[in-house]
Amino acid sequence: MHDVTARDPKLLVLLKATRNSVPVPRHWCAKRKYLQGKRGIEKPPFNLPDFIKKTGIMEMRAALQEKEESKTLKAKMRERVRPKMGRVDIDYQKLHDAFFKWQTKPKMTIMGDLYYEGKEFETRMKDKKPGELSDELRTALGMPVGPSSNKIPPPWLIAMQRYGPPPSYPNLKIPGLNAPIPDGSSFGYHAGGWGKPPVDEFGRPLYGDVFGLTGIAGDTILLDEEVDRTLWGELESEEEEEEVEESEEEEGEDEESAIDQSGLVTPAEGLATPSGFSSVPAGLETPDMIELRKKKIEAEMESNETPQLYTVLPEKRTDRIGQAMMGSTHVYDIASATTTQKSSGGVELSLDPSELEGLDSESMAARYEQTLREQQGNLAKEDFSDMVAEHAAKQKSKRKRQQQQTDTKQAKKYKEFKF
Repeated sequence: MHDVTARDPKLLVLLKATRNSVPVPRHWCAKRKYLQGKRGIEKPPFNLPDFIKKTGIMEMRAALQEKEESKTLKAKMRERVRPKMGRVDIDYQKLHDAFFKWQTKPKMTIMGDLYYEGKEFETRMKDKKPGELSDELRTALGMPVGPSSNKIPPPWLIAMQRYGPPPSYPNLKIPGLNAPIPDGSSFGYHAGGWGKPPVDEFGRPLYGDVFGLTGIAGDTILLDEEVDRTLWGELESEEEEEEVEESEEEEGEDEESAIDQSGLVTPAEGLATPSGFSSVPAGLETPDMIELRKKKIEAEMESNETPQLYTVLPEKRTDRIGQAMMGSTHVYDIASATTTQKSSGGVELSLDPSELEGLDSESMAARYEQTLREQQGNLAKEDFSDMVAEHAAKQKSKRKRQQQQTDTKQAKKYKEFKF
């Protein structure tokens, strides 16, 4: 049932446009069983897709079938009991390319579409385009097929010139009706002629530019727009990202260099304030270079001295093994490798910049010496306190061991005493 033949077309259109509605198949009212009308149609064998055929599996199967046909019945029964697996061996790279590189999407039905008898034999309208004649249609109409086939008009052109273009496609360009005919062709009713152009009593075209006058005047002819079918979700490689970043940096540098430098330049007169007073107190000189702690680390990193990979321990020979259970005649001096070298650099100090404001060079030197003495005194105190704490801990553990030994001796005396 179609919209034009329905008793209530508005109700039918409303039912079709309802959300989540699906069409009812045609065989719902048929009296014969489902798919019984395909009895006379021979089902073709399954055809492998092209990307699987390229792997060469069909040739390998054919060779195996020929080999099996030449075998005796005894060999066939033996293989049925003990079959051999993995006889069709295909290169892994070929299989990978077939399924991950050359695989094509199969024909699938849209959402809500149902199958009915004869659906696979219907013409796919999505593959067809109005105005373009396929080779099958040209052959059926007796028209030539080839590169120069567009110079022969279709047989319905005469009727279109008489009754007008198809109303369903008002913007369709048809040569000889509303578009110019191909080069080398002519109007007329002879063999290969394009009929009579549709014009009014004053010789003006009725449906469009049939003589191609606007194209000569400079009007551009609209061609089919090319569609970009590249995948937008592909991951870019690291090399492409680096090239994009480099191009962006070059564009940024070009924009910075192209900045207009015209106009007035604001003079920068150091730290002078508009009132005329200098913000730097008198008596202080700005040092040319300020040494920071990290400069020392950077200098060590930039030095060309290669760090020592290992240390050779001096070997000593001993004639006597002594009372050692696993003695050796070779002894290595580890003390020479573990001794730390005294740093030849100066002492590092941290000074507060706020305390140095308003001081001259002599007061700054005195402040530096005072901080140096305090730091050295603190280091000596820390070293001495650590030694005292270590000595006190040793004495405490020694007294504890002696107390435990005396307690055990007294307990033994009490146990061994007998009346």
